[in-house]
Amino acid sequence: MCDILRMIENIILAREASIGSMDVRRVLPFRERRTVGPFIFVDDFGPVEVVSGTSLDVLPHPHIGLATVTYLFSGRMKHRDSLGSVQVIEPGAVNWMTAGRGIVHSERVSDAGNEPGSGLFGLQTWVALPQRLEDCEPAFRHTGRDELPETEGEGTRLRVILGSGFGLRSPVETHGEPFYAEAELVAGQTLALPREIEERSVYVLKGRLTADGREILPGTMAVFSEGDEAEVHAAEHSRFMIIGGARLDGKRHIWWNFVSSNREAIEDAKLRWHRQEFPEIPNETGRIPLPEKSFRTPPPASEARA
Repeated sequence: MCDILRMIENIILAREASIGSMDVRRVLPFRERRTVGPFIFVDDFGPVEVVSGTSLDVLPHPHIGLATVTYLFSGRMKHRDSLGSVQVIEPGAVNWMTAGRGIVHSERVSDAGNEPGSGLFGLQTWVALPQRLEDCEPAFRHTGRDELPETEGEGTRLRVILGSGFGLRSPVETHGEPFYAEAELVAGQTLALPREIEERSVYVLKGRLTADGREILPGTMAVFSEGDEAEVHAAEHSRFMIIGGARLDGKRHIWWNFVSSNREAIEDAKLRWHRQEFPEIPNETGRIPLPEKSFRTPPPASEARA
């Protein structure tokens, strides 16, 4: 193998976090590495047993300035949003939702057709929109499992979810040039990461990878330096994600579900959600309130507009 040790910029261990309906393993943002390519947020959740009731449902909540990417390995979730989209997402398919100036969505497990006792397991990631598109119109796109390109051979399997690499191109229309792929290597196989992907990382789901003798275990992300050769070797049968893409065009602020290059846009989004000025999801109930102590109690909307 090539000399990888000097090429690894960061090793990130996922931290336990709660999103209310379930506990997750949070990978990004990290204090020493806020983004990889345009990816600004990565949560790994499950496997968690699906039981009857609504305990795993994520109630309506808002977003601005980003695109959400939902990708499941097992179980089902039903997406609803303020555009009127209703879509069950199944393993291997992908939901890309562009928040732009503002969208509200929910993700429910209770009415997605899961059998009691089945397991829910997946990744939720956010892609920061380019600055010129932070205030764009919201949009939603679902791409089925069979539409995503795959290649398999010599102990290697790859599915490209977003972007282009390894001679494959995803049909998902994106912003910000992200690259996102699911990979599997049998023990003893090595995979070189494409140099043309500007920022590159691997996040291990199962098994054990090595890079120049350094172990990359489940729940760990390894971020590689730009431009040079980089490869990972499977010390045992391993499943992992490749996450990265073009470098983000400037600093982003992230607060709760809001991402923006402009702090004022986040403050405005807080007020809009507090005043219930975001669009509503048709035939949906409930909402997640702003986190406590997010700001001083604002004046009534009528006074603020005077």
